[in-house]
Amino acid sequence: MQPDDFRLADTKEWLSRSAEDLRNAEHDLTAAPPFVRDALFHTQQAVEKAWKGFLAWHDQPFSKTHNLEELGHQSAGLDADLAGFGAEAAPLNKYAVRFRYPGEPYAPAIEEAREALELARRIVAHILTRLPSEVQPD
Repeated sequence: MQPDDFRLADTKEWLSRSAEDLRNAEHDLTAAPPFVRDALFHTQQAVEKAWKGFLAWHDQPFSKTHNLEELGHQSAGLDADLAGFGAEAAPLNKYAVRFRYPGEPYAPAIEEAREALELARRIVAHILTRLPSEVQPD
């Protein structure tokens, strides 16, 4: 595999997983009762993976972080059109690990998950506009 082929495949995989996380969040909210915590986790993951796909496309290394503001800032350094989106995504950071383990009682309302999903959709969609068609998820 040529380096450009690897970069293309790696980027597509990140973006495909981002799209899958968005679909998972949507599906979680259609369950009866809805899986609100799981949906919130997937909203954070969708944005994280979109940022990482953007960075992969630009052949930029990134740390194993869940911090969307950090990933957004790094991406904005490559494309000024992305400035501000990291800070906008920052509220989703808390969903990366908050629900993975018991011990922190918190029962989010479905409206919180719907708002997070809309935010994630908007940010992911904008990130995708900054990437070529050959890496767009199917």
